[in-house]
Amino acid sequence: MNIAVIFAGGVGSRMHSKERPKQFLEMYNKPIIIHTLEHFQNHPLIDKIVVVCIESWIPYLNDLLYKFRIEKVEKVVPGGKTGQLSIYNGLNAAKELAKNEKAIVLIHDGVRPLITEKLITNNIESVKEYGSAITTAKVKETILVVNEKDSSIDYVPSRSNSRVAKAPQSFWLNDILAVHEKALAKEEYNWIDSCTMMQENGFKLHLIDGPSQNIKITTPEDFYTMRAILEAKENEQIYGFED
Repeated sequence: MNIAVIFAGGVGSRMHSKERPKQFLEMYNKPIIIHTLEHFQNHPLIDKIVVVCIESWIPYLNDLLYKFRIEKVEKVVPGGKTGQLSIYNGLNAAKELAKNEKAIVLIHDGVRPLITEKLITNNIESVKEYGSAITTAKVKETILVVNEKDSSIDYVPSRSNSRVAKAPQSFWLNDILAVHEKALAKEEYNWIDSCTMMQENGFKLHLIDGPSQNIKITTPEDFYTMRAILEAKENEQIYGFED
């Protein structure tokens, strides 16, 4: 069984949107979270979807799921006090859905709506073969590792072996859930992401380079970039443009 756990629990203060969280901002008469969910809804290998949502926005999300016919969502659960605890809530919901069946879980950001069918497939196949899939992107600009105390450069890593971690991050459900439970037992609540947790617990992680368009919508600039990409895709369909 393949289960997507979609994190839609952020408030989005950097978007300067006072009325609604960033995942509910609309693009082409459709909220960003729905753009994201449709990729998993329409993918033939995805069996079920769990959404982790801000508790007060769950009724609104349920209305959207009905309106846009996102029928694979079987559980909507409230987020926790931290991102880590929110994902843990989603993983527990996935465990309930999987019951005793061995399951792959794809952890994805609700505000990464430009994921592709191929990337979802590659994540699933990577977990089957290697036990994990960490979506990455090649670094396009020079990265500096700096000393914050005196604003100096410690060293410059090579771009050829540097990557930016993105999403989905995918694992066997039992593996990632066990790591989360281990962290909670040690009263650790602020791990930055599942990739870091798994790495620190001795798992060898397999990387998958994804498309550069797989951006996370966190700022107004990201929102306009997404709109430009969607417009370009629409023009490809209308005019038959090819890459």
